[in-house]
Amino acid sequence: MGEDDRHDLELHRLVSARERSAFDELYRRYARSAYGVALRVTSQDLIAQEVVQDAFLALWRAPEAFDPTRGAFRSFFLSLVHHRAVDAVRREERLRRRTERAANLEPATGEDPAEDVVEDAYLRVRRKEVRAALTTLPPAQQQVLEMAYLDGKTQARIAEELGIPIGTVKTRTLAAMRKLREALREE
Repeated sequence: MGEDDRHDLELHRLVSARERSAFDELYRRYARSAYGVALRVTSQDLIAQEVVQDAFLALWRAPEAFDPTRGAFRSFFLSLVHHRAVDAVRREERLRRRTERAANLEPATGEDPAEDVVEDAYLRVRRKEVRAALTTLPPAQQQVLEMAYLDGKTQARIAEELGIPIGTVKTRTLAAMRKLREALREE
């Protein structure tokens, strides 16, 4: 591990402890590279800037997403920027197509409004089935799933809040998902 990697690890540790100055230092170290990655993917200055801002905000909100055992911070962060840039390009493309259709006032070919009604009805029924299946899980498994999927917490955050090892969180999540799959398959 090089000196830069060790410095990044220390900065990340401080960011995890909510040290603003460490966050500022990581920003100085990686903003330019992150912007370069985002601009190459999006080809648009403003979108690239938004992507970089979004990536740094994600780092501040959930620093535990970086796992030093999986690689260097630089690789993790620039990969995060790349993924968010790709998502931004896809989002912009969908918006452009929708706007084009609306501007041309052309009927959407291949789209049946009845399909949306049927899909909405299906989703309402499916949500009820999932809620019912959740109540059949043991309380510990149900709690882990709710924290992950309803509260949007990472497995590391769940382990920290519950005071249990991350392996236990993973085991409970996997067992709960299997039980849910079986319960929903029966229906």
